[in-house]
Amino acid sequence: MVLEKETVKTSDGSSTIFVPELDETYHSTHGALQESLHVFISEGLKYKSDSNHLSVLEIGFGTGLNALLTFMEARKQNMVVKYTTIEAFPLEWKMVETLNYTHLMNMQSCEITFKKMHTCDWDVFNELSPSFAFRKKEMNLQDVCFENEFDLIYFDAFSPRTQPELWTEEIFTSMYRSLKAGGVLVTYCAKGTVKRALKSVGFTLQSIPGPPGKREMSRAIK
Repeated sequence: MVLEKETVKTSDGSSTIFVPELDETYHSTHGALQESLHVFISEGLKYKSDSNHLSVLEIGFGTGLNALLTFMEARKQNMVVKYTTIEAFPLEWKMVETLNYTHLMNMQSCEITFKKMHTCDWDVFNELSPSFAFRKKEMNLQDVCFENEFDLIYFDAFSPRTQPELWTEEIFTSMYRSLKAGGVLVTYCAKGTVKRALKSVGFTLQSIPGPPGKREMSRAIK
């Protein structure tokens, strides 16, 4: 079933996508850009920046904002990144190109890279730069099966209210297996049931200040 989607502006001026039937946005309405920068870049990528070579798994490619910000930060920090992203319901480029990320960040030079992320081949690593390999996999989260492969997971699925089946012990067991020892999972969610599920599968949990509009977020360490 194809759900109707609308482009909307969030409080920091950046745009996101709203799904009326789910009453859900792809990012926080308090600021799409601020949320991604805080949760995934500052508290995820930079937290793991002691290593100049990182393997990243993103759960929920969505608009591609997290991937774009990772590409930009990796270039700035001279990091080598191998980036895999999972998406069950890919957006069409004609919708994504209505978003204002590259213009808002004054990063028009990344427009070509951003389009490549959305239009490149699936299931293979695409070289977006000499130090950034990018792979998309069109699949359900329940079918993810990796083993000790990633240093960092961006867990950016729709909220537990909308898709509770994606925030279970079974799913987090799969995420735990996917990480290398010392690997990190970050998510915007700090709901009690989610934190208990993360702890129950073996993660060491850190509750840290959230982005604008959220008191807390979660960082889980293997």
